[in-house]
Amino acid sequence: MQTVLVTGSAGFIGFYLCRRLLADGFRVIGLDALTDYYDVALKQRRQQMLLQNQHFQAVNLRLEGPDVLRGLFEEERPDFVIHLAAQAGVRYSIESPRSYLESNIQGTFELLEAARAFPPKHMLLASTSSAYGANTEMPYSETDKADHQLSFYAATKKATESMAHSYAHLFDLPITMFRFFTVYGPWGRPDMALFKFTKAILNGDPIDVYNHGQMKRDFTYIEDLVEGIRLLMDAVPVRPEDGQVEEGDSLSPVAPWRIVNIGNSDSVELTDFISAVEEATGRTAIKNLMPMQQGDVPATWANADLLAKLTGYRPKTNVQDGVKAFVDWYRSYYGV
Repeated sequence: MQTVLVTGSAGFIGFYLCRRLLADGFRVIGLDALTDYYDVALKQRRQQMLLQNQHFQAVNLRLEGPDVLRGLFEEERPDFVIHLAAQAGVRYSIESPRSYLESNIQGTFELLEAARAFPPKHMLLASTSSAYGANTEMPYSETDKADHQLSFYAATKKATESMAHSYAHLFDLPITMFRFFTVYGPWGRPDMALFKFTKAILNGDPIDVYNHGQMKRDFTYIEDLVEGIRLLMDAVPVRPEDGQVEEGDSLSPVAPWRIVNIGNSDSVELTDFISAVEEATGRTAIKNLMPMQQGDVPATWANADLLAKLTGYRPKTNVQDGVKAFVDWYRSYYGV
């Protein structure tokens, strides 16, 4: 039985990924600090569900703590590492940037140092579509330059990509960075738009619609994202001996490192997304039209050709089906 270390295991994505790995016969060690950035009870419930499987082990510590990760690596010698733990949220990074420095930068450094001492077969680290920043040419491709991040959150995630590349080059650590695009679905984060919209619409409260609704997002259903991550585990990057990389591949010419988009390859208008929530709830939204928020971007759209080339898979869940699944879960979980 192979062992996978998943950081951020009680988070939205981590919970789904751990369930998938356990179903596939892996032993999973889940590291999560259960921080109070959002409802801790929701994180605890996810973790309790995972603990029902005898092959899941929970470690509730902060990954940036001294020697926490090194001790785990030394004791467990994980075959795979999937790093999801991070301080999330574009808007909160304007209010509390230090938490992003500590969790995202320092936490990733501790992970890389542990992997340097006890190398796994493959490490997969979460980045974000926000790394594309001010880019306006779409769909976003992994080989596009990404130098102008618009939020400190995005800047820290882009920094972790560079940090990981240096370790991959220096210590021959196979690393895949995956950039995911607006992820949604049941058990989702309360600070995300879908959760806020659903809660407000069912309560008869107004929803804040930024940039007067002139926003587009590549909404990616949670199970599609997890399928992409799972398949990428077996797509281990190899340092090219001659430094030559195929066109369209983000593989580094000097390291076993690459970036892969995981997105639905479909940029959906925010107004259409809201319409899907209205349809699923059977209610009409009261819209509070707002200007663009600082640090946000007007649109995201993934080119997922590299994911398809490496794994044969493309995310495919449409917004109507995905939103309905979330609303059904929300009603059930909160007894609405």
